[in-house]
Amino acid sequence: MHRQIRSLLDAGHEITYVAPFTDCNVTPDPGIRAIDVPRATAGRRRRALKAARGALERGVEGADLLVVHDTELLFRLPRRRPVTVWDVRDDVGTALGAWNTATGLPGHLRRALPALVRRVEARAEHRLHLILAEDSYRERFSGTHPVVPNAAYVPPVPPAPPGRNRVVHVGHLSEAGGVAELVETARLLLPYGIRLDLIGSADVRIRPLLRDAQREGLLDWYGYVPNRHALRMAEGAIAGLSLPHDAPGPRPVPAKIIDYMSRGVPVVTTPLPAAASMVERTGCGVVVPFGDAQAVVRAVLALRGDPEGAAATGARGHAEALAHHNWPDHAGAFVGRLEEWAGKTVTSGLEIGVLEAWHAI
Repeated sequence: MHRQIRSLLDAGHEITYVAPFTDCNVTPDPGIRAIDVPRATAGRRRRALKAARGALERGVEGADLLVVHDTELLFRLPRRRPVTVWDVRDDVGTALGAWNTATGLPGHLRRALPALVRRVEARAEHRLHLILAEDSYRERFSGTHPVVPNAAYVPPVPPAPPGRNRVVHVGHLSEAGGVAELVETARLLLPYGIRLDLIGSADVRIRPLLRDAQREGLLDWYGYVPNRHALRMAEGAIAGLSLPHDAPGPRPVPAKIIDYMSRGVPVVTTPLPAAASMVERTGCGVVVPFGDAQAVVRAVLALRGDPEGAAATGARGHAEALAHHNWPDHAGAFVGRLEEWAGKTVTSGLEIGVLEAWHAI
């Protein structure tokens, strides 16, 4: 919404956006045509997939281009559709593995899953246009496809250096995203006078946990906040947390890590390969083990105890983000590529249907 769709709107195009607005407690941007769908969680995945098919069929009416970000939705594309782009943001095996766990596939189908993954990717590459989120994803495909990496709007000058009494998490909250570790981290940091700010919507089933933690005084949960305001709220934090659980298959650097770097906030992340590589290569933060709130606390306290080192860590992240992950540097190529595929020009009023971020990651 805040990068790709915003750039398309700025270029004069019309957007139909299909996403779980209600379930994620998000108010759609008034500049788009919004179609609400249920979020696919373990107990209602089949129903959500069925609803997604209907939403897609409505959403693509009159559209010149369809952009799909969710792997499972490759199985729900309408037969009559415009030029379609699959924006590869995750590994197909990861998504199908989650679906398998939720729906309980029989053993013989589970064993056939890797071959199915390869067939799905090959079929998608043959029939759709592809955009990749990581250079490493090129190995999965036989053709050459453009890379549109995660990026942020990076201020030219670093914001305020890290402070001493606050850590943040920006982005959607889920079990797989480490919400239990976030709450435990908040509990452990409280005696040190450090608060945790959670800025983002949350899955329905974890909202009671967050409300209870807030009533207990452990943290502040602000719910959904527009991205540009959320990042201003993150400025000056000791650290920005990114604590997703381990998962099979390659995954791109989480967008929140680029967001933290863009605002000069030191990163504390779990060791997903792409995220750990980014942090260790640039020196913009600390990598901690999966599921280890104590390690998160130690990293935060070490940053607070070394203000000069923390400021240097944040500055390195900002410099990296400005040089390589500034969205305006990528936006023109992204919009131009979609216009080329749709056979339209900037002044033609391109209507683009977008379906993304609808299931529990």
